[in-house]
Amino acid sequence: MKIVVLVKEVPDTYGDRQLDTETGLADRGASEAVLDEIGERALEVALSHADVEDSTEVTVLSMAPDGATATIRKSLAMGAASATHIVDEALIGADLGLTAETLAAAIRRAEFDLVITGNLSTDGNGGMIPAMLAEHLSVGLATGLSEVTITGGSVSGTRAVDDGVQQVEVDLPAVISITEALPEARFPNFKGIMAAKKKPLEVVSLADLDVDADDPSTSRSIMVSVAEKPPREAGVKITDDGDGGTNLAEFLLENRLA
Repeated sequence: MKIVVLVKEVPDTYGDRQLDTETGLADRGASEAVLDEIGERALEVALSHADVEDSTEVTVLSMAPDGATATIRKSLAMGAASATHIVDEALIGADLGLTAETLAAAIRRAEFDLVITGNLSTDGNGGMIPAMLAEHLSVGLATGLSEVTITGGSVSGTRAVDDGVQQVEVDLPAVISITEALPEARFPNFKGIMAAKKKPLEVVSLADLDVDADDPSTSRSIMVSVAEKPPREAGVKITDDGDGGTNLAEFLLENRLA
């Protein structure tokens, strides 16, 4: 079985995040770059399966700037067998559509039985890539899994719904996304770090994947303006001098909150 895990380099969630108002993009130089934690958990799901199934091959895939190579190698140090790094200037500021098309092309090129992703990244929070990938690849989809069981021909799991939990199962090949309910990722040990230096890490471009970022037949999002979020204003304080309930009701009605 071949499992492809999507990982992403993101600004450290514990650091300051800044927006470049000139480009509308996150200022990735404002804080340390790290592997997104949800991607690490997705990788842990794959590696845990590989620990008990020797025939399992785990490869990671990332679309990231040229300088992300060292970050991606952490996935190899954790235990992935190989990695693919998509690098292209035309991908700077790519929207969800171009991102999904590019990732799907790389996954299709690598061949796969199962694709594992996080439910959403901490920098974009779009949460649509897993479904878009399944559509591009014409395979089944199971999203938001808090438990995962992989067998030779299917993958099953549990996901939270409004009234409790839901048991789902999808035949392979498939795409699944996982939540932070899954275990934290293992730490790379010294042996893994040394071995990662010799593992294959392929760098590919849009041309290698036969993807045209400017294809006029494909809808792309265009950013027309960007501005920083205004500072939060002080709230209204209501003092109860016997008429607090009336004042509160009037405030809610005035602001169309009731």
